[in-house]
Amino acid sequence: MKLSKSSRHSKITGDFGESIVLYLLSRHGFECAKVDHTGIDLIARRPNSREVLGISVKSRSRQVGTENTHLALPHDGFVKAKAACDAFGCTPYIALVIDAGQRIRVFLLSLRHLQKLFPGGRKVSAWQMSEPFLRKYYADPRIAIFEFATHGEKWF
Repeated sequence: MKLSKSSRHSKITGDFGESIVLYLLSRHGFECAKVDHTGIDLIARRPNSREVLGISVKSRSRQVGTENTHLALPHDGFVKAKAACDAFGCTPYIALVIDAGQRIRVFLLSLRHLQKLFPGGRKVSAWQMSEPFLRKYYADPRIAIFEFATHGEKWF
C-alpha cells in the first residue's frame, strides 16, 4: 500500500535524520552540535579522542516496494563536505538515514571509506541497499549502524 506523504515530507525527513544522528552521537558520548554550514550538518568530537567529525547527513524515506533502492550520492556534496571540514579542521563523515518499510537504518562512516566502497562514476556514487550489501555493511567495523524497527500498533 502506497502511503500519501505530506508536501513537506522531504524537509521533515531531513530534519529527522539530522536529529536522530545527533541523538545517537550524544547517547554514545560524543560532544556534538548541529551546524548551519554548506557541506556539513553536524560536528562531533569522538569520546576519548581529539578527532572531530564533520558530518553530512543524507536522509531518505522510501515507499513500500522501493526499500532496496540505492541512494544516489552526488560527488559535489563530497566536495562541499571536504571544504567545510578543511575550514573547521575536522574529518569528513557521511551519515545515511533510510526509512524503508518496517526499519529505519542509520549508517555512519568516513567519507573516505564510503568513497573506497563506492568510487562511483564521475558525478555520483550509489549506496546500495540490497541484502548482500547490507550484510557487508553489518560486517564492516568501519561502519557504525543503528537500526530501529517501526510499526504502528494503532494508527489513523
